[in-house]
Amino acid sequence: MKLWTGRFSKETDKTAGDFNSSIAADSRMFREDIDASAVHASMLAACGIISQEDGEAITRELKTLKAQLESGVLSVDHGCEDIHTFIEAKLTERLGDAGKRVHTARSRNDQVATDIRLYLKKESADLTEKLLALIGVIDSRAAQYVETVMPGYTHLQRAQPVTFGVHLSAYVHMFKRDIGRIADAVKRMDFCPLGSGALAGTTYPVDRQMTAAALGFAGVAENTLDAVSDRDFCMELAAALSIIMVHLSRFCEEMVLWCSWEFGFIELDDAFATGSSIMPQKKNPDIAELVRGKSGRVFGDLTALLTVMKGLPLAYNKDMQEDKDAIFDAFDTVKMCVDAFTPMLATLKAKPDKMLAAASGGFINATDCADYLVSKGLPFRDAYKATGELVAVCIQRGLTLETLPLDEYIQVCPLFDAGVYEAVKLVNCLKKRGLIPPSSPA
Repeated sequence: MKLWTGRFSKETDKTAGDFNSSIAADSRMFREDIDASAVHASMLAACGIISQEDGEAITRELKTLKAQLESGVLSVDHGCEDIHTFIEAKLTERLGDAGKRVHTARSRNDQVATDIRLYLKKESADLTEKLLALIGVIDSRAAQYVETVMPGYTHLQRAQPVTFGVHLSAYVHMFKRDIGRIADAVKRMDFCPLGSGALAGTTYPVDRQMTAAALGFAGVAENTLDAVSDRDFCMELAAALSIIMVHLSRFCEEMVLWCSWEFGFIELDDAFATGSSIMPQKKNPDIAELVRGKSGRVFGDLTALLTVMKGLPLAYNKDMQEDKDAIFDAFDTVKMCVDAFTPMLATLKAKPDKMLAAASGGFINATDCADYLVSKGLPFRDAYKATGELVAVCIQRGLTLETLPLDEYIQVCPLFDAGVYEAVKLVNCLKKRGLIPPSSPA
């Protein structure tokens, strides 16, 4: 069955038909298509556009179709052009003329625009729940390591002391912003296109507000051309998903570094690592590497959406059929990555001794040494220079700021006294910045 027969005198070429078909991608929206069709039929009956009897028959049969598809009793016919064609064909097959009336006052343009919004709202809620679960795991691990000293880095060079808990909790804020971006995108797309028709509305006396409310939309899409040609929400969600992948990828990059012999800060659970086919000693962070790698796939989905939409005149164009492959893949990939990443983080083992040993080298308390001189009245730039000279002395003599004799300090700047040793203790450096709670026994 095709929804556009009548004008054409030839059957569609099989290759062209297969190329034109979108059912492989949009069949996952069968629930949304059925729900929207049921609401549409109820509205048509309520407005007197179709009979109450036909409206009830359509909604009843749609409910049956949904149950049969969910249970597997009925399978989607991938020979149909799209999921909308399949659902309408089944209704017509079972209800005759009543089934043919379901598409009254509707186009596939506003139909698919509605379905994809409904589907992406559900996907957004599902992903948000996964991100909240991830945030819960990060919070738990951060609390566990609130006093675990480690070096903080800039330029991948040891910079200043932090705690492992503080480092982990930085990602909590990133993922919270990601949740906010998803919510913002959903808020902007939460308007129902049904009633827009192909592009110019409909001559039937439909109740668009009724339809929007029944489907859970915040309101009605006001401009009918925009309603059917808008895919901003796909691009915006894909951008939000891409940023999530940036955050996951950065986190995974750090895990890959941290579990290397060169760092040795963490060890991944055996359930989230793999081995080598030839080197028996290897324990590879493949899960983290795959998450890092799949970021490129999601970025590609965003690029595909931007490219598809960038040159299209209003309103609908067949190019827009490509929106579903891209945005569905982006959601699938991100959800899969979060599902793999969350238990990997929950089960990793930190190595505080390794972190502390790394923090004890690299002069990451040098800024605190300079600040100590500032507290004695020396301008910061002079204090910075004096501390740099001390670091050079320590490097030459194989010492640290903690082990450098006081007379060496005084030779560089007479404002130094024995209090400097308390100032450069790593724990004190952290406490002064509030990175270790004041109640900590450390």
